[in-house]
Amino acid sequence: MPAQFLTNLFIAFLWMLLNDEDELRFSTFFAGYLVGIIIVFIMHRFFGTQFYLRRFFALLKLILIFIRELSSSSVFVIKHIVKKEVTIKPGIFYYKTELRGEWEVSLLALLLTLTPGSVVMEVTPEGDAFYVHAMDIAESRENLLRSLAKFERAIMEVLR
Repeated sequence: MPAQFLTNLFIAFLWMLLNDEDELRFSTFFAGYLVGIIIVFIMHRFFGTQFYLRRFFALLKLILIFIRELSSSSVFVIKHIVKKEVTIKPGIFYYKTELRGEWEVSLLALLLTLTPGSVVMEVTPEGDAFYVHAMDIAESRENLLRSLAKFERAIMEVLR
């Protein structure tokens, strides 16, 4: 993947230098970068990896999923805070993940802990499951399981 990016930068610099201009301009470099994207996309099979911008777009997708889950869980927590009576029933549940490796499991635990109303209490020694504390186990368990599935798919797209 770094080879694809460096090849794209090389094409952009070459484009900028071979254009007959008096000074170096960012617009010329950007045009060369776009031409380089097309060339690298056509030739990415020869690098033996997936196209490098696919991983970038997967990262953007993961960030957007996190922002959406963060805002929806924040609204859920705020609704419970402003209620006059406390009707929450906190609880702990076990979640087995498909992710493998320290980076993937740690990222999933971090993203889940950053969303309000849930905390990853412990990761099993094998690294394939979590113990998750939910603010309201009756209402938020299904939402958390749906969020975990979305996060898992997005993390696999980014890191694999």
